[in-house]
Amino acid sequence: MDDLIQWNTDGVEMPALDTTGLATWLDGVARSHGCILGPLTYVFCNDEKILEVNRRFLNHDYYTDIITFDYTHGRRVSGDMFISLDTVRSNAGLVGATYGRELHRVIVHGLLHLCGINDKGPGEREVMERHEDEALAALGAHCNED
Repeated sequence: MDDLIQWNTDGVEMPALDTTGLATWLDGVARSHGCILGPLTYVFCNDEKILEVNRRFLNHDYYTDIITFDYTHGRRVSGDMFISLDTVRSNAGLVGATYGRELHRVIVHGLLHLCGINDKGPGEREVMERHEDEALAALGAHCNED
């Protein structure tokens, strides 16, 4: 399963992550949503890179914490996820979370999108947050949050 997930960087240092534990955790999250883990690529970057990706591929002119490109086929979830560590750090401060917890929240947020959970429509944000909270509660069994 560890070989299904690639962890890359673009312009930033790789965050200290227990990638083996995260792979187990993410597999469990996918299975809890009736999905099978397929190839996932996480690209950790800075605000400038995520803005460039947002402009180039989505025609959005703003910073964000994550952009998920969905290649899911049937129940096999697959995708590329760009995560701005700059935005993760600033959002952690805004919500009073540790950087590690916020980073894990964003990591699972991308997977939850691939599992079919949305957060843009009426009431969807609350549903996404509930699924994030449930996934984060299970995280401790697989790896250290911070």
